[in-house]
Parts: sequence; structure tokens; C-alpha cells
Amino acid sequence: MISNCSRLFSKTFLVNSKPTYPAFSLRRALSIHLLQVRAMASESAASSTFKKIQIQRDDTTFDAYVIGKEEAPGIVVLQEWWGVDFEIKNHAQKISQFDTGYKALIPDLYRGKVGLDVAEAQHLMDGLDWQGAVKDIQSSVNWLKANGSQKVGVIGYCMGGALAIASSVLVPGVDAVVAFYGVPSPELADPVHAKAPVQAHFGELDNVVGFSDVKTGKALEEKLKASGVPHEVHIYPGVAHAFMNKSPEGVQRRKNMGLTDEDDVAVELAWTRFRNWMTRFLSI
Repeated sequence: MISNCSRLFSKTFLVNSKPTYPAFSLRRALSIHLLQVRAMASESAASSTFKKIQIQRDDTTFDAYVIGKEEAPGIVVLQEWWGVDFEIKNHAQKISQFDTGYKALIPDLYRGKVGLDVAEAQHLMDGLDWQGAVKDIQSSVNWLKANGSQKVGVIGYCMGGALAIASSVLVPGVDAVVAFYGVPSPELADPVHAKAPVQAHFGELDNVVGFSDVKTGKALEEKLKASGVPHEVHIYPGVAHAFMNKSPEGVQRRKNMGLTDEDDVAVELAWTRFRNWMTRFLSI
């Protein structure tokens, strides 16, 4: 299933970003040159602390990366449109060290591919099997529960944020969800049918209309109210899309996309809210 999320990103970042990225039509014309996918590049030094595993899904397997305490509550960490890169691994490592510790698991939704610029990331997101990604999340939740985690949450960013909310609707066994700047299309998963608690975070200046702008965040809140699940929706003044990306590489990448806002206070507040949410719903 192809979500409309990727088309919304096309309009925002391929049109509004700096000239170093080609316009949408030019990108299509020169795709043979611009859409080369390079495997697992620019990873953080922390990558060596991850254990690479294979998880069974239907009649196939996919790679995942695990970090944290063996018997701790589990958290599935879902990638942005870039893939499993340095930033999502930074997030997972940080999560694994919070409070009394978590076991964080990153499923590789792109099967080893990473986008190194906006055009490549767009190409990968265009090609994602969204329903298949939901199955990957289900298999990841199942793996954590079969390997020492009595309770399991899901967190995602951007594309992964939309999938995290989808998991609250479609994935049995999820005990809590946190989503950053991403809402799924109703064709994939309507949040009015959420079954797990959902906390969502949005930047006031986010201009990805229909996916992560303020209007979409407020519409999500109304749907979550109708669902009856515990929920929180937070909007952070003065920040735009992907405001949680604070590594030097992540900050520079945002600037290359025209996202120059930085607010350490908002980032720390969001992490505190995440910690409180997961403590509330994943504690035994």
C-alpha cells in the first residue's frame, strides 16, 4: 500500500529545500544518477554497541538492531524516511539508557538501504510497502515479548511516527505508543480506532501539510479523544519538522533542508514527556 505521506514530503522538501536538491520533475528525469541507494552509511560510533538479529515475518526474515538490558521493557524504534542511519541509532541508544533501562529494537524497514539525500530518501519512502511495514512492527513486538520484555512500546519519527500511530490501531500487543511529527493516512490506519495509549509531538512551524503540521496534529487529538484511549498531543512553539534530531550531522542535514530552528529546551521537554509516558504504561 502506498501512503500519500511521500507525496506530501515531495511538495514540502523537494520544492522548498535548497538548490542542492533537484526539483521533483528533474529528479524523475535523472533518477538513474540521483536515486542510488548506499548501504548503511554515516552511522554513529555507537553502532558497534548494537546487536544485529534476524526476525521472522511470514515466509521471510528481516534485520533488526537491538540495544539495552535483556529483561527490560521493550521499545520498537521506527526510522525516519532516511532509513536505519546514525540518527535513529542515536535515538535508540539514548532510549535504552533512560530510567531503569529499556531494550530498544530498530527494525530495518528498508532492508539495508539508506537515503543520503532528500531525493534518495523520497525514493525509498515512495517504495515502502506500508502494510508490510506494519507486519514488521508486529513481528518486532512479538520478538521482544518472546525474548524477555513483558511489555512493549513503539516510538517513531516522521515516517516512523505515522507507523507508530498505525501500530496503535493495527498491532495487537502494543502497550504504548509515542509518535513524533507523523500521522498515517486513514486508508492505512484511522486513529479513531486506536487501541493503545498514544502520545504525539509536533512542531508549531512544521509545514508538511496533512502529515505533521499543527492542523493535522489537532485533528489527530480529536480522533484520539473519540477512540477513548489515554492520549496526549503536544505542540512545541518555534520548532519545525524533525526538531528532535540533535546530532551534529542531523542538525546540518536539517539546515540543508531549510530547517534552521534549534531549541534544546523543547527537545528535553519532549524526552521527559516520552519517559513519563513509557514509565506509566510499560512498568510492571
